[in-house]
Amino acid sequence: MQISLKRKKLKNDRFSLYIEYYKGSQLDKDGKRIHNRDFEYLKLYPHQNPKTASEKKENKEIEVLSEQILSIRKAEFFQGRFDIKNTAKSKRRFLDFFIEKTEEKINSPKNYGNWTATLVHLKQCISPNLQFEEIDENFIKKVRNYFDTEAKTKSDTLLSLNSKYSYFNKFKACLRAAFDEGYLSINYASKVKSFEQAESQREYLTYKELQALASTNCKYSVLKRAFIFSCLTGLRWSDINTMTWSEVRDEDNGISRVNFRQEKTDGVEYLYISNQARALLGERQHPSERVFKGLKYGAVYNNEIVRWCNRAGISKHITFHSARHTNAVLLLENGADIYTVSKRLGHREIRTTTIYAKIVDQKMKEAAYIIPEIQL
Repeated sequence: MQISLKRKKLKNDRFSLYIEYYKGSQLDKDGKRIHNRDFEYLKLYPHQNPKTASEKKENKEIEVLSEQILSIRKAEFFQGRFDIKNTAKSKRRFLDFFIEKTEEKINSPKNYGNWTATLVHLKQCISPNLQFEEIDENFIKKVRNYFDTEAKTKSDTLLSLNSKYSYFNKFKACLRAAFDEGYLSINYASKVKSFEQAESQREYLTYKELQALASTNCKYSVLKRAFIFSCLTGLRWSDINTMTWSEVRDEDNGISRVNFRQEKTDGVEYLYISNQARALLGERQHPSERVFKGLKYGAVYNNEIVRWCNRAGISKHITFHSARHTNAVLLLENGADIYTVSKRLGHREIRTTTIYAKIVDQKMKEAAYIIPEIQL
């Protein structure tokens, strides 16, 4: 891995300094080279063209500080690479580090909720004073066993398989981060098996149900537009909520697409959308403005989806994420191949998409009538 100090220009005549961790490159399935980089922004801003003595002095101080930080980061990397123990970091308490990682997820409500729920359980089985130097394989197995046989819900029942899978994976993610950042010299996350994930119920709308919903009044027009847009495109709530007009591209041939970075996977996506989906966005506004202005996450909007469905005569438990499931099922039912659906949904693995194929049983129904009738 190459660790280097870099800078980028800001509009206020300053630079922003950051450290780039270059981890090499690889070819994707289309033969395009993908470079693997991580960045750490130092929050240091030297002047681009220092003029006064004070500005030059400030730049010099920043230069010295940034080089010192770079040296520390390189030392931390080699400590982990050659299994050299970092005595200072090894004294840090594990739960304090987990809380830090949890707070980094605060801008992703669902993910943040999973991390905070995991923290509640970890406090039940891990001493608040446990330090990184005390962590070993037995400790990891102890935590896994807690989730498997002891952890309970608020209703005093044992965790479901999917809850075990989710919570323990957050614990493993924290261990990986601790290894990457030099708190652990061994990647214990790779030494213990995760729980199997149970196949979850994916609630979705049929075409007729979606039509009924579209014909029914919703208290919040922006919610209705956003939900139906998700049904037509498969975009997640997080990507729809943060979408700005700079991400919406209208081409001269009348075709529109959305260029965005998926919040969940951090991958850059280029998604073509239908004319009907584009019409739901409305008239183009300033590039920095949100497309679905006024859309909010919370109980008020979630409850309105339920009431909206009830008014449309739909008794299923529909959430905003059900719109994404609806899109996948409708695409498969109308002839889209599973690879195309996988690409449109932004799945990293096609096996994630195959779950929707099980829902689509139209071909199975047709198969019942393939064999000609026999004379009895």
